[in-house]
Amino acid sequence: MLDFIQTHGMIISGAILLIAYVFIASEKIQKSVVALVGASLTMLLGLIPLTGHLDTTSMTYVKGVFEHVDFEVIFLLVGMMIIVNIASRSGVFKWMALHLLKATKGHPKTVLFAIAAFTALASAFLDNVTTVVLMMPITFVIAKEFDTDPIPFLITEVFASNIGGTATLIGDPPNIIIGTRAGLSFMDFVRELTPIVVLIFLVSVGTLVFLFRKGLKATPEKMEHIANLDNSKTINDKKLMIRSVITLACVILGFVTHDITHISAFVFAVAGASFLLLFEKPKEIYRDVEWLTIFFFIGLFIIIGGFEANGGIKFLADKLIVLTHGSLELATMVILWASGLLSGFIDNIPYTATMAPLISELINPANPEAITGHTHALWWALSLGACLGGNLTIIGAAANVLVSETAASKGHKISFMRFMKYGSLVTLISMVLSSFYLYFRYLR
Repeated sequence: MLDFIQTHGMIISGAILLIAYVFIASEKIQKSVVALVGASLTMLLGLIPLTGHLDTTSMTYVKGVFEHVDFEVIFLLVGMMIIVNIASRSGVFKWMALHLLKATKGHPKTVLFAIAAFTALASAFLDNVTTVVLMMPITFVIAKEFDTDPIPFLITEVFASNIGGTATLIGDPPNIIIGTRAGLSFMDFVRELTPIVVLIFLVSVGTLVFLFRKGLKATPEKMEHIANLDNSKTINDKKLMIRSVITLACVILGFVTHDITHISAFVFAVAGASFLLLFEKPKEIYRDVEWLTIFFFIGLFIIIGGFEANGGIKFLADKLIVLTHGSLELATMVILWASGLLSGFIDNIPYTATMAPLISELINPANPEAITGHTHALWWALSLGACLGGNLTIIGAAANVLVSETAASKGHKISFMRFMKYGSLVTLISMVLSSFYLYFRYLR
């Protein structure tokens, strides 16, 4: 039995990864459970060593199971979840959103654009799910005041959250995976992705405002009411607001100065979270951390580690090199468009976690057939495709699912096809603009 597993390790570990993908996509079993079951099988079958050791035959170091778990990603996620959770309790995010809406003077088209802009900006520094959770109550209030369908506002918010989250290291989990795997800093993401993300946002939201224009009308009385919304009681804890905003600003400053300090982003996130916890009841805060997401990451890293340890990643990388004839240009476009399409139907987190080591192998200098040139283009293609592709369908990202479920519970069902009608257009715009950007920035 042991010999069979060792001989067919790549096929077995690949089957575990594929089956895990199927169950994650079907949502029949909670995805963190799927990941942990797959990780358990990987370890029980001996597909991955429990401890690291030196292989005396090849004189190479073989990584142990926990060396495949990227704890920088884990701690960065936990730290930011805690900071955002504590900060949101003060009401500061709702205050900012309402203040922005008041500045629009109640013009429906301007309100839609303002909501989208605020959502995109917030998603660059908060996770997408947190951002839409903060924005949805405000959106329903605004739609009620305008006496209009909230669905155009909700759909635009979702698209804006996925677009905005693409711009920074911490904006979307795929970027955290890419950043730690490729050694890219917070400022690398800001410098390289923010310009194209801003362009994609402006074109996409401008298109949506045009498509939704017939429903974006309001009487002068309703516009005046929106312009004069009471925002004086939104902040429910001023001391907490000041403390959390200063802490969040310091953490982001730490991210920005990484190139100077060479301190990893997760250190600043954990430090900021630890400071804020000094003033809170930790049990209450820990209870609201998305532990299902954290355990999902850990299990998934182990499953992919098993596939990598058995040569699966190298095998796929070699096949991609053959398919693209070692061309950086072709590989970049294949990764961008494949990522954009696949991320619309499968969770972009496991997809990115699988692709990151594959790209590492594609550009591995030890591989004589490795792709050479400005290989950072491959990482940016993966980031743009995986993050922006989430807009394609209603199941493409966690924020999409959350918004659709919440809207349905309030009597505003967003059908799969209605979402995809707009999502496919926004995704097409995103992929085309990203293709031009990557080509002229890195490939020509």
